[in-house]
Order: sequence, then structure tokens, then C-alpha cells
Amino acid sequence: MRQDKTILIVEDEADARNYFEMVVRCLGYPVEIAQDGDEALACLDGKRPISLVLLDLLMPRRDGMETLREMRSTGRQQPVIMLSGAATTTNVVQAIKAGATDFLAKPVSHEDLRKAIRGALRDELPNPEPTGAPPSEDCLSETWMGREMQAAWRRVAVSDVPLLIEGETGAGKEVLARQIHAHSPRAQKPFLKLNCAALPSELVESELFGYERGAFTGAFSSKPGKFEMAQGGTILLDEIGDMDVRLQAKLLHVLQDRECERLGGKERVPLDVRVMAATHCDLLQAIADGRFRADLYYRLNVVSIRVPALRERPADIPAAAEFFLYKHAGDASGSAPLSPSLRQALLEYHWPGNLRELENMMRRLLVMQDPEGLARELRSRQERPAPSGARPAPESIARFQAGSAAAPLEKVDEARRKAETEAILRALDAAHWNRKQAAKILRIDYKALLYKMRKLEVEQAGRRSVAAGG
Repeated sequence: MRQDKTILIVEDEADARNYFEMVVRCLGYPVEIAQDGDEALACLDGKRPISLVLLDLLMPRRDGMETLREMRSTGRQQPVIMLSGAATTTNVVQAIKAGATDFLAKPVSHEDLRKAIRGALRDELPNPEPTGAPPSEDCLSETWMGREMQAAWRRVAVSDVPLLIEGETGAGKEVLARQIHAHSPRAQKPFLKLNCAALPSELVESELFGYERGAFTGAFSSKPGKFEMAQGGTILLDEIGDMDVRLQAKLLHVLQDRECERLGGKERVPLDVRVMAATHCDLLQAIADGRFRADLYYRLNVVSIRVPALRERPADIPAAAEFFLYKHAGDASGSAPLSPSLRQALLEYHWPGNLRELENMMRRLLVMQDPEGLARELRSRQERPAPSGARPAPESIARFQAGSAAAPLEKVDEARRKAETEAILRALDAAHWNRKQAAKILRIDYKALLYKMRKLEVEQAGRRSVAAGG
């Protein structure tokens, strides 16, 4: 790796920052990281000379345009590649006038970034010194999944249909979604992600569809939603299985009609957005439990890809481990080798945290420089009882079932159904069986009440109660 041309990456969003860092390290350049303009200027004043700056346009405190103007006004002449999801003509012209060398619209594909870096440095890209990482045409994806998975997602990338990505937490679902978008016809348009499990349902609705001024308390100005902001691009609905049932109905109409309406608004906004959804849940089981709409599932599941857990693809473990070593080493000399004992321990370990856990292990290896110690730790973890979420051994399942007269989860479901039925019957009695009034008492949507009544057979329960004189 060349040590004379360090690239400074200035990006406040962690996912995008990690992506740019992986690309630059794969190209063979040392990397410095800054999260805003102030940190960037401090890095430029540091001891390590910076040859090129990748600068995000929209950042907190000091944004990219202000940082660029400050660089040029103080005589700093490093080439700057401006990066932004808002690649409007005005922003591009302003950036070039302020002294930017190039302007790339997010999300940036590996090839576009490679060409921009080569053009800015007026240099042939260096070949990384061997560190054990496998050579590949696209080192960002080949080490995350095998060639069969690559062939599948490349076929999906050229289409424009909704996509459902399933897999355990940490298996690389978001990485796969970003790869598909970066190789799709929408690559030059925005890629936006919303974690449906991280926000209450009310906030998820306003984040997805936006709101008009005065739509609710605190809405002092209008705001577009993620769907509007992703026009022409892709939106990833992460953890879709945790979305509120009422919001699922609205999302279904958006997918069917390809238009949305802001909260408090009256105008319909036409949409041209590709929808991807990711989940670690078993959606078919969620449908059976009444937590997920079957019609939404089949609308999203035009094409589905399951990302296998790391323990299901042991052949990828050594390659992924070496890739993480290469990513975090900074230079080849700082990389700790994978000893034969550690390689074997990596293959035998069950990896409940998948790729995320493997990456943390490799970072620890770089710090401790003790492959044998890490191998012993992995073996000791393997001998402990499986953590929550890991699949128990068949013999433990047999012992559990033999010692239980009835499955505990069935008892929990039965108690929940009974409590819901009683609550609905009390509300219906209070409303003299006016179902709309009962829905208001229960503070749920009218259609949701009808659905629960059918599912719980509340009509029949009410008739039996009346017949018995209750």
C-alpha cells in the first residue's frame, strides 16, 4: 500500500463513512476519518499529510461547502471530491466554483469512486500489498457472501421490482441492499433507510410520508417523507416485521397506488421509488399470529433473498476475517496473521452475532496481536451454553418437551387471546355493541377492531354470553 497518499473521508453518517472507507482501503490508500468540517480542518492541520479529501455536503456544525471555502481561503490546495445525496444543479455549480475537483451523487458505486479518485490524484491506482485478503473484482461484496449469492443479487439489481431480504441480525442485509442499489439503474439516485423498529409507529408514519405544517403539535413547517426524498431511487424499510399493523395498511396502499399523502395534507404525491424491505422475523409466522398483513407480505415478496447466517457458510469465514483485518489494519504491517489454530477456531465457532461479531473479533485481534489467545477464547465460548436466540441442541429440546405438560408459549398465547377478548367484550358492552364507538374506547382503528373480532370470534362469544343471561 502506498503511504504517501492518504485520503481524508469527511462524512457524518456512519454507514456511508464505513462504505467509503472500505472502498478506499480496497484501492490501497491509507485513510483518515472525520465526522464534520471542524474535525476535517483539524486533520488537515495534523502531522500526516492529506493528498485527497472526500467531503460530504450536508453535515452538522460546519457543512461541506463551508469547509471547502475555508480550505481554499487558507491556501489548502488538496483536491476535493464533494459527495451528496442532494446533487442538484445549484449544489454542483456552487461546489465547483468554491474549488471542488469533482462532485459525486450518493449513493456512489465502487467504480465511480475509483475513477474519481484516480482522476483527482492524476495517478494509476496502487495495487494493495498482499495481506491474505482474496483478490476479487468487487472486494466489498465477495468477502461477505459466496459467488452463488453474488450471482443472485446481480440478477435482482437490474430489475426494478420490490425486494424482501431475510436473515438474522448482523448477517449483512443492509450491506446487500446497498450493493443491489449501487449496481441498479437507480444507482445515481438516493438510497434511504428507515428502521421501523427504532421509532414509534406515529413517528414512522411521519418519517415515511412526511407532514404538512400544523398537522400535529410541533409541526411548525412542512417536511417531506422518506418516500418523497427517495424519488427515483431506493428506500429500505429495515425490520419491516416490527411495523405497526395500522401503518402496514397505509404502506400497502402506497405500494399499490405508487403515490402517498403527507400527514395533514390533501394532495397526492406521485412516487417513483423502488422498495426494499429487510427483516430478521419469520413473516409467515407473524402472519399466522396476526402481527403482519398477508397482502402486504405478498406485495413485498415479489423477489426474496435470504442472507444465510455466518455459521451456514463456513467457507466465507476466513475470507471475511481477512477482509476485516485488511479494512481495520491501516497498513499491511499492522495486520495480525490468522494462525492455523485460529482459522480452525473461527470455523468451529457458532457466530451468534454473524458478520458484526466477526468484525469485532478481528478488530480485537489487531489490538491484542494474540491469535492463539483469541482461538482459546472462541473455543471456551463454544463450550458454554448457547446464548439467547441461538438454536438449542435437539437433545435439549427433547428434554424440555418431556418435562412440560403443555408448551409455555401456547399458554402465553391463550392468556393473551383471553385478555384481548375480554377487553373487546367490555368495550362493546359499554358502547351497546356499537363497534365504531367501541373502537374509539379501545383507541384502535375500526378495521383493526373488526379484524380482531373475526380472529377472536368475539361475535360468537357475545351471543353465547347473551344466551347464558350474561
